[in-house]
Amino acid sequence: MAVERDSAGVRFPPPFVYLGALLLGLAAERFVTLRSFGIDWRLLVATGALLFVAGAAMMLAAAGLFRRLGTNVPPSQPTTLIATTGPYRWTRNPMYLGMALIYAGLAIGFDGPIAFALLPLVLIAIQTQVIAREERYLETKFGDDYRRYKAEVRRWL
Repeated sequence: MAVERDSAGVRFPPPFVYLGALLLGLAAERFVTLRSFGIDWRLLVATGALLFVAGAAMMLAAAGLFRRLGTNVPPSQPTTLIATTGPYRWTRNPMYLGMALIYAGLAIGFDGPIAFALLPLVLIAIQTQVIAREERYLETKFGDDYRRYKAEVRRWL
């Protein structure tokens, strides 16, 4: 992934962090005794589907808003403005929150407790390696406007 000079400097696509950990966790299920949440599969599938749909809706709404506003979605490209409407009224990171909900939905829906247990590690990686870089970049680029937004809207929820 090419990283542009005027960007947050994120060198890898964040969705790959979520996907890699999910696949690793689901693959580990084959080699470990703990392979089930021990809950009826219908409840797991329903819960997983609900989380997946909520996450996809949030992520798509945020990405769609970026496109309508004319700013870039990938953190390796320049940000042209601060989005403060739509899902950005409630969370500064609706795309990453949406990916976390999708991840949780898939882990639960596929009855993958190991994959689900890896989600906090994924969130730590996203927080330290992606969000922290983005916040430094946005503060440098937009100054007080971004600091005001940051003071008014929570990082996750």
